[in-house]
Amino acid sequence: MSRRAAVLGHPVSHSKSPALHLAAYAKLGVDIAYTAIDVTVEQLPAFMAEVRSDESWCGLSVTMPLKSAMAAEVDEVRGAGASLGVINTVAFERDGSGVRRIGYNTDVAGIVQAVRYAGAVSRPRAAILGGGGTSAAAIAALHELGSSHVDVFVRDASRAGDAQAAAAAVGISLAVRPLSEAATALAGAELAISTLPPRAADGIAAELAGLPGTAAGVLLDVAYDPWPSRIAEVWQGHGGAVVPGLEMLMYQAVEQIRFFTGGEVTAGVIDVMCDSVGLPRRVF
Repeated sequence: MSRRAAVLGHPVSHSKSPALHLAAYAKLGVDIAYTAIDVTVEQLPAFMAEVRSDESWCGLSVTMPLKSAMAAEVDEVRGAGASLGVINTVAFERDGSGVRRIGYNTDVAGIVQAVRYAGAVSRPRAAILGGGGTSAAAIAALHELGSSHVDVFVRDASRAGDAQAAAAAVGISLAVRPLSEAATALAGAELAISTLPPRAADGIAAELAGLPGTAAGVLLDVAYDPWPSRIAEVWQGHGGAVVPGLEMLMYQAVEQIRFFTGGEVTAGVIDVMCDSVGLPRRVF
């Protein structure tokens, strides 16, 4: 029987996940059809009820705005997702009693692997732009990298709940600061992670451009369309290493593919995944 998987979100038509997953499944020789399905938070419970009755499903990738809502739609949450309360992956486990939907957060591994590949140091002095669901994964990733403190910059401190909950869950100290202070802090950061939507960091980039000789660390900009972003251009112009959001997306997809297929993802599979979205092949 052909198996099914999909990325869920709203909007989702722009997603690069189908390209990444389909390239991997073709290379692995497994029969999994992977599509993008537009689902709102309000539609999610009904959609998941339909999924439960269809035995062909093997996995779901979850993007905004569903990452928090999906935690209530699975039977169990494991790993980083359990402490964060934010998941981006649902795997389907079958045993004698039926099918169980297991939630994971592979964004954490995606961030860690992407910034390490770009040369991020251990225990980096770090700053995060934005306080939503993706910032929670970024905080957990910084904890794995050895950081004990992170500054999170937001427009509205009342909307930093996901970031604050994540910091408490993993045991990292957190300072919520206004976005107006971000440029100066980024200039001295060894690792900066922007979780803001496309173009939302343009004003910070303009301010950062006026601080010469700064920003020589690693910047991960989760937004990848348009690319390069303005903040990525400024960061690179100051001599820093830039990681596009596609790198994070690719690495977190590797973890999803392991869950969905139950197999290993080799360097050759990663190469064709990179080819599918225009990333350079890995050099280790």
